[in-house]
Amino acid sequence: MYFVTVFHLLFLLPVLSVIAEALHIGAGADIMWLVGKWFVFWACGVRLLLAGIMQTSRPEFTAKSIFAIDAPAAAAIVREVGFGNLAMGTLGLASLAEPSWVVPAAIVAGLYYGLAGLGHLFRKGNLKEQIALWSDLGIFLLLAAFVISRWA
Repeated sequence: MYFVTVFHLLFLLPVLSVIAEALHIGAGADIMWLVGKWFVFWACGVRLLLAGIMQTSRPEFTAKSIFAIDAPAAAAIVREVGFGNLAMGTLGLASLAEPSWVVPAAIVAGLYYGLAGLGHLFRKGNLKEQIALWSDLGIFLLLAAFVISRWA
């Protein structure tokens, strides 16, 4: 289920949203803007908000299933991470209503994904952690490309 959720929120739904809006706009569509807009909404907004909800309501799930930590004390740390995810997820969702927030949301969430990916890189984790590693680094690279395209 974890892989399916990650695949849909970090790839399939953003790509389908970009395609749908590009077809709606037509030839004048700024594809890179649409990539940023929809990846920020789905990958930063929906994905991080859902992660934050899970981490604050069931921190032991993240501690055990991703980090293989079976210690009750880990719940407090995971819950704190969840608060950050709730905040970033809210910004990502709100960027759909306020387009000037798309780039800041991409910077904040992109840095988070990149740093989290590096953290996973140095651990020999289970399959879920490997999925987190590659999806985190992939979305970091995509968001970095988007941010750079806005400044170029």
